[in-house]
Amino acid sequence: MIRVKIMRNPSDRSIESFSIDGHANYAKHGEDIVCAGVSAVTVGTVNSIEALTGVVLDSKMKNGFLSGRLTSVKSPDTFAQVQLLLESMIVMLQTIAESYGTYIEIHDK
Repeated sequence: MIRVKIMRNPSDRSIESFSIDGHANYAKHGEDIVCAGVSAVTVGTVNSIEALTGVVLDSKMKNGFLSGRLTSVKSPDTFAQVQLLLESMIVMLQTIAESYGTYIEIHDK
């Protein structure tokens, strides 16, 4: 199962970090559309944040694991852009979970 953890700032509910861990085991390696979808959404979001906002997340990636932490963003406008991209990632992951909920769980704290 893929486990998604979203950590939010308690005061303003902004996303501070996220982690994705595990494998869906929906199909054999190389044919697993759930893993492929989650990977495309999450890695694409990290790449989009860096390419579109110039913000580099403190991120780690290895087989079956991706994490990202927002360290410091100086501009309020840039912070808002990063938050929009991260919230968009959550919506996309929730959409995957609607169809493949037995293979992915999302914890939004």
